[in-house]
Amino acid sequence: MDALDKNIVKLLQEDFPLVREPYKLLAQRLCMDEDLLLERVRIMKEQGKIRKMGAVLQHREVGYASNALCAWLVPEGRMDAVASQMSQHPFVSHCYDRNAEPDWPYNLYTMLHAHSRKECEGLAEELGKENNLKHWVMLFTVKEWKKTSMRYFCEG
Repeated sequence: MDALDKNIVKLLQEDFPLVREPYKLLAQRLCMDEDLLLERVRIMKEQGKIRKMGAVLQHREVGYASNALCAWLVPEGRMDAVASQMSQHPFVSHCYDRNAEPDWPYNLYTMLHAHSRKECEGLAEELGKENNLKHWVMLFTVKEWKKTSMRYFCEG
């Protein structure tokens, strides 16, 4: 990446401006044309240098008081189908497959968000039934320690 692309990435990591023409404002901050900014972002995305851009929801501030990492035991050969189906639900913010271990057989993890612990448990039941899964454990959030994304090109 050249210096301009690094500066674009650094700027895109900041809070996104909530204005009518956000990319125009961002381009102005970089002393460049909006079309050039959008072209550089498009190219970095095509090259795989930027994978995604998205909002970070402060879920507690909007009423989602219960969160649980739900670890599932998904049979071999069903991982792609189950993970694809689960990740479509609006109450699932993360969905990962992981290697099982001898003393921990769970191989799929979803982060569930709800208004209460009971609702969170109901969502897990729903996902289990939809996917014909019988074994899972729920690890409820006790305290949130960090709510930030990775930051790149910030050295110095």
